[in-house]
Amino acid sequence: MAPPSHCHTFNGGAPLPPQNGAISVDTPATAQCARMLDAEEFRRQGHQVVDFIADYLAGLGEYPVHPSVTPGFLRRQLPADAPSRPEPDAFAAALRDVRDIILPGLTHWQSPRHFAHFPASSSTVGALGEALAAGINVVPFTWAASPAATELEMVVIDWLGKALHLPGSLLFAGGGGGTILGTSCEAILCALVAARDRKLAEIGGKRIGDLVVYGSDQTHFAFRKAARIAGIQRDHCREIPTYRDDMFALSPAELRAAMQGDVDAGLVPLFLCATVGTTQTTAVDPIRELCTVAATHGVWVHVDAAYAGSALVCPEFRDVIAGAEAVDSFSMNAHKWLLANNDCCAMWVKTPSALVSALGTEQEYILKDAAADGHDVVDYKDWSTTLTRRFRALKLWLVLRCYGVEGLRCHVRSHVRMAAAFEGMVRADARFELVTPRRFALVCFRLRSPEKYGGEKTANELNRRLLEEVNAASSGPYMSSGKVGGVYMLRCAVGSTLTEERHVRDAWKVVQDRATSLLRKMEIIYSVLVKPRNGRGDTAKAAAGARDDDDSAKKARARQLTVRTTSINGAGCRPAEEEDADGARRQPYGKLAVEDLYAVVVIGEATPVNFSSRRRAK
Repeated sequence: MAPPSHCHTFNGGAPLPPQNGAISVDTPATAQCARMLDAEEFRRQGHQVVDFIADYLAGLGEYPVHPSVTPGFLRRQLPADAPSRPEPDAFAAALRDVRDIILPGLTHWQSPRHFAHFPASSSTVGALGEALAAGINVVPFTWAASPAATELEMVVIDWLGKALHLPGSLLFAGGGGGTILGTSCEAILCALVAARDRKLAEIGGKRIGDLVVYGSDQTHFAFRKAARIAGIQRDHCREIPTYRDDMFALSPAELRAAMQGDVDAGLVPLFLCATVGTTQTTAVDPIRELCTVAATHGVWVHVDAAYAGSALVCPEFRDVIAGAEAVDSFSMNAHKWLLANNDCCAMWVKTPSALVSALGTEQEYILKDAAADGHDVVDYKDWSTTLTRRFRALKLWLVLRCYGVEGLRCHVRSHVRMAAAFEGMVRADARFELVTPRRFALVCFRLRSPEKYGGEKTANELNRRLLEEVNAASSGPYMSSGKVGGVYMLRCAVGSTLTEERHVRDAWKVVQDRATSLLRKMEIIYSVLVKPRNGRGDTAKAAAGARDDDDSAKKARARQLTVRTTSINGAGCRPAEEEDADGARRQPYGKLAVEDLYAVVVIGEATPVNFSSRRRAK
């Protein structure tokens, strides 16, 4: 049904008729207010925005992925106060400022060279779905507030659950149900509050201080934050250690021991947050075995699959949630890898009544609707921590409808294929190693530290420097780091919608080139600072002339080096002697201990080492 014609009476038509004897008077202010949602003005400015975004996406390659700015850079460029009145053609002027001031200061998450974080995937349909939802702008907190919005959410959450091969018990069709939230942080909190209230109903509210929650040292920090918000004592949030031999997955045996220890101490196990695809390495916790342990103590099991949950659209990844029929709740972020622009977190629960019991509110008269009486309707305000909520279901419905499940599978598989190619490149270069086997589209790797530079003692510092060099490369990739089991590593997460194989190849070339440069610098420093002393007698005399020539060459090279001599442990340069494997003695001019070599970083402006003052002791 078309909107009534009187909606446009201020847009050039006759004024509204007098109401209750009052006379309607048009003023410049009222005319301006009327244009704030004028259809033609929206059309004109909307075209400007669409053209702006299209140009931005087409030119993303021209931007460095991560900006070189310092805190306060934008605040210094903008006025301290909002304008009292708009400037002429204010919208166009604002778009120019977005282009000239704001975009250069952003990290460009949609860049095809963004490999630092799990993706915030975008699509044409996802972006337009956001615009459509914003333009319609309903507030579907209850069924009555927007019946179609509520029911579309119920439909689309089951669509997605089936596409991800989730157990039927988590879907509306199987007695469970789901909702669309903003982030996994919200999902974990909602599940934890539901678990808390269910447990306290059994043991009594006064025992809230005895509740204990469990995760691993790889569980996302959102879990600890949710526990604090839910009233769990800080020292009752267990972070169970993981190990490289287990690929950093949570051990059921370790969990069993932790829970039993708490029970023996008079505490009450409450909640387990298992992860499918941890942030640092995409480790997969063994769901079935963990659920078996948790069931012994009546613990609520939530699965956080924020990133890797999207991969479940591909049947070949279905094994990572083996045993999921026993979990109480499950969440994933469709905005990470399924083309549903930020924000879009899907959450399913086996027992929706537990959520409603914990998060529901008394129905106010204004929120009631006679049409809902006698029907078991869903009021989504009772499924989350917020009352006001966005119409996210519209965007997700459009993505599923326009790309189809097969289209989403193709999208995910293309990134997995590119990540596998990057993994192969790492394996092919003996200077590098994989820290953990690739599971989805994240590759965790590092540069091996040569033994003469200290091997494992200096590997972390070497790779920290390598990441800095990679991210500083002009028009290069943007990567991130992780540290697991004491091992510092680089993370290459393939996931941008615009990423192609050539971007992955180019990224690896930058990594290789920077590694070559970094190792060459280390070799020069090592050769300058570590000087062999030959044997005694005639051998030493014969070598003297050659050594003098070599000294001159080394000093010349040293003068070209600008080095920082502050060591990792604060010791700096210090004289030392060491013995080679063949028994020969080495006496440096001002030798850095081997473990300090990577702190001698070739940088822009620092103090050169004064080699002339570091003569060998006689």
